[in-house]
Amino acid sequence: MKEYEGADATFYDYCFQGVEGDVQFYIEEARKAGAPVLEIGCGTGRILLPIAEAGMNIVGLDRSPTMLSILRQKLGACSAETQSRVGLVEGDMRNFSLGQRFKLVMIPFRAFLHLLTPKDQRQALTCIHEHLTDDGRLVFNVFDPDLELIAAHLGPLGSALKKDSEFIHPDTGRRVVMWFTGQYDPERQMLDGSFIFEELDEQGRVVAKTYSPLTLRYVHRYEMRYLLELCGYKVEALYGDFRRGPFRYGGEQIWAARKS
Repeated sequence: MKEYEGADATFYDYCFQGVEGDVQFYIEEARKAGAPVLEIGCGTGRILLPIAEAGMNIVGLDRSPTMLSILRQKLGACSAETQSRVGLVEGDMRNFSLGQRFKLVMIPFRAFLHLLTPKDQRQALTCIHEHLTDDGRLVFNVFDPDLELIAAHLGPLGSALKKDSEFIHPDTGRRVVMWFTGQYDPERQMLDGSFIFEELDEQGRVVAKTYSPLTLRYVHRYEMRYLLELCGYKVEALYGDFRRGPFRYGGEQIWAARKS
């Protein structure tokens, strides 16, 4: 099963809320840069729609047709003015051609980590570079690898099933419990995991269960800086939170880089 094509797409808005402060941060970055803006990994529009509602023209790129379909439904409930500011494209961040350049490209909520090899990472950064205006900027965030957390998820015990969250099924009204199991591979810098969604009846019995895969390649701080420089960017800032505070190990890497 592909990521974000099954239950994880249907349930996405109910169980993934992003990182505290990220929506307002990206709205501010879009206002500062000016239109047009490109969001890569736009998903169901958690970031894209507030930016469009704030008056900015924005294009959203995502490889999941299911996520884009959900976004189109949500966009249809917005005002005509908001709808006119949005363009949606199904595509891969490693290789896309939009026929225009952008003052700002953003990759929110760790979507960059879906690039699973150094080659993929370089291809994506190069393709983005080609879509930036001469003074355009790339802004994105990823989690900073915590070695203690990684060590705790090595071996059989590290992949134990853990409850993540629960919510109400949007169609059936039943309670859904989301579990997560995953293992880190430090040699490949990979996290291989699965979300498990259990739908429960009134007696607490499981009446439906679905599985959704998750594979990420995490990136260390200086590795990310060197990748950006290698691909033609000048790093302007590395923040540790969406209030633009200093970088802190094991937290968030929030990068702002300009085309050079």
